[in-house]
Amino acid sequence: MGEGSKGGGRGNLSRERILLAALSLVDRGGVETLSMRKLAESLGVKAMSLYNHVSNKADIVDGLVELVASEFELPDPAIEWREAMRRRAVSAHATLLRHRWAPGVLLSHPRAGPAMLRYVDATLGCLQGAGFTYEQADHIWNALDSYVYGFTVRELAFPFAPEEYARVAREFLPRIPEQDYPHFVALTRRVADGAHSGIHEFEFGLDLLLAGLNHRIA
Repeated sequence: MGEGSKGGGRGNLSRERILLAALSLVDRGGVETLSMRKLAESLGVKAMSLYNHVSNKADIVDGLVELVASEFELPDPAIEWREAMRRRAVSAHATLLRHRWAPGVLLSHPRAGPAMLRYVDATLGCLQGAGFTYEQADHIWNALDSYVYGFTVRELAFPFAPEEYARVAREFLPRIPEQDYPHFVALTRRVADGAHSGIHEFEFGLDLLLAGLNHRIA
C-alpha cells in the first residue's frame, strides 16, 4: 500500500494536518516523545514527506505553541477590565490543563507567532482602553500570567487527585507531632474529617489578585 492510499496519504498532507497530529501525540505523551518518525507513522506517510510542510521538530513546536495560544480567550474591551482579565485567566488555565505539556514549553519559548501576538496585543489593548498606562498594563498582565502558570504547574505536579485528599490526610495525621505543629494538624484534621475539601481553588486566588491589583493601581 503506497502513501497515497494510507491514512489520507501525501496528497492530503498539509501543515495544519501535521500540527494537529503532532498536538494529539504530545497531549498523550509530552513534547519529549515527539519525533518526525512517530509523527509520520501517525499520519500514515514517510517521514521525508513531512519536510514539504514543516522544517523540523522545532518548527512543529512553534506551530504547537500557536495552536495552544489560539485556544486562549481574548480579553473583551467592551466589559469591565477585571472581568475581562478574569475570563482571560480562567480560559488560559483550562487550556493549559488540556495540554499538560504546554506550560513548560510556553514559559521557555522565545518565539511568538500571530496567535500569541494577537493574545498579548488584545490584553494590552483591553487594559490600555480601561485607562491604564502601558507600564501598568505590563505589570498587570505579568502578575496574572505568573499566577496562571504557577498555579497550573503546581496543580499538574500535585501527586494526589482531589478525591484522595481526605484519605491522604487521615494517613498523614499520625506522623505529625501536634505539639510542634498544632495549626497544621488542625487544618489537616479538618480535611481528614471532610469538614474542608483541601482543594486549591484557582479562582479564589485569582479574585484576590485582581482585587489587590485594582486597589494598588487605584
